[in-house]
Amino acid sequence: MAFASGALQRRQCSSAAACHRPRCSSSSRIAARFVRCAASSSSSAAAAGSAAVATAEPAAWVKPGSQLEQLAAMTVLSIDTGDIQTIEKFAATGFITDATTNPLFVSQAAARGSEPEYAAMVDAAVTAACAGYSNTAAGLPPAVPPHMPGSAPSAATIDLAIDCLSIELGKRILGIVQGYVSTEVDIRLSFDAAASEARARRIIDLYEAAGVPRSRVLIKLAGTWEGVKAAEALEKDGIRCNITLVFGFCQAVAAAQAGATLISPFPGRVLEWVKANGGPQAFSPAEDPGVVACRRMYAYFRKHGHATICMPASWRSSTGNDLLDEVRALAGTDRMTIPPPLLTQLAEDTSPLPRLLTPGAAGTAAECSDNGERLSEAAFRWELANDGAANDKMAAGLRAFAGDTARLVEVLQAHPGWQKA
Repeated sequence: MAFASGALQRRQCSSAAACHRPRCSSSSRIAARFVRCAASSSSSAAAAGSAAVATAEPAAWVKPGSQLEQLAAMTVLSIDTGDIQTIEKFAATGFITDATTNPLFVSQAAARGSEPEYAAMVDAAVTAACAGYSNTAAGLPPAVPPHMPGSAPSAATIDLAIDCLSIELGKRILGIVQGYVSTEVDIRLSFDAAASEARARRIIDLYEAAGVPRSRVLIKLAGTWEGVKAAEALEKDGIRCNITLVFGFCQAVAAAQAGATLISPFPGRVLEWVKANGGPQAFSPAEDPGVVACRRMYAYFRKHGHATICMPASWRSSTGNDLLDEVRALAGTDRMTIPPPLLTQLAEDTSPLPRLLTPGAAGTAAECSDNGERLSEAAFRWELANDGAANDKMAAGLRAFAGDTARLVEVLQAHPGWQKA
């Protein structure tokens, strides 16, 4: 199988975009229970958010016939922020159905302790972590004993608090959007498949104990071999996974062959790498190496019958003049995650937005010559090492998210709740 870097590849695999709906799967309840010492602070807020979504009028600030409206008619849109008010603003347009979180957004929420809503989330997470976690089912992390008031929290207790805070934020967001929320497994586990799987199962267990069905949660895992293997095991139990930090074709192939629900390729980061490593400083959007990479991944999924959804994120300007270049060039793909500033720009632009990825387009499968050979671990690691953009950018992404997690740990360790009886 040829896995030439999408960043350096110039043959275009234009693809047909099927607008996937969430896959339904039966879910068996994990027996472990989350031991709470206080009721969740955000449950009522989540319920209020759901009511707001149901009754919201179309947002007056979005121009009729805007590119936001046009794009939402062909691609399911997710907002790339953890800011509650911003999510509410865009959800009210009716064009945003999903939201994603990552270690940066969770750490930002923790750092906003002076704001009542975020302070309540952090308080609830620390209170819940104080109670510990009772492990009564196979495949979950070890039990976390209750915290001893007045002592420093253990590493296991802090890890539990991180998961609890992610869930507090996720619950609040799910009260606003009607679709998925993506919640990330501790990025520090990206090279440990068993530990990643166990933490993912605990996250789902905590969500379900709070009344959130697993069908509304996407577990985010890094696009390492271990992350993909964890996703493969989780998907078999109806736990849907979002493989993130995807920059190379081999990552997309591995994720699809593992049955991952969704991948998040980052076209803008691929473009950055090419420009920083001697490539042209500007491209037409159609020739943007990040766009080409995403189209190739998508065409591979369609050719070989994979149900995996392609949800690009992290955008840059192909031409150097318009930050929406890549978004427009991938219009019609399954889903997109877009940050608020770009959503605002789309909402203000009423020019026609052509669909460039079209469902059922003739010859879609034939346009991608990649075969369906099963990708081995050795082949994956070799191809990743030889894909400069994927190798370098994934490592940089892991380091960045690890830094965000370290800052989150510091905020949680300093919380006064550990001292209370």
